[in-house]
Amino acid sequence: MSPLIEMHQVDVGSFLSVLDSCEGNVYLVTREGDHLNLKSKLSQLIGLTRLIEGGKIAQAMILCEKQEDETKLFRFNLLGDMSSVKENKKAV
Repeated sequence: MSPLIEMHQVDVGSFLSVLDSCEGNVYLVTREGDHLNLKSKLSQLIGLTRLIEGGKIAQAMILCEKQEDETKLFRFNLLGDMSSVKENKKAV
């Protein structure tokens, strides 16, 4: 697995779109050390509701199984870039 990605001030709707485009499992790592699989809609609901402040994710630690997903989420966190997600949806 890849190293943890620390995300700040992320738009929830856009983040969920990026998650849907990930191929491997993506985990939210809580402060207590729990790992919630964000590919599960139930885990998204439980995990993200604790982190949302004013419609944005204030801070989250993310762990990815696949390097490609880590790159995608890192790029999204840094640039807010959705182009890779849009390209993947067109290809399907």
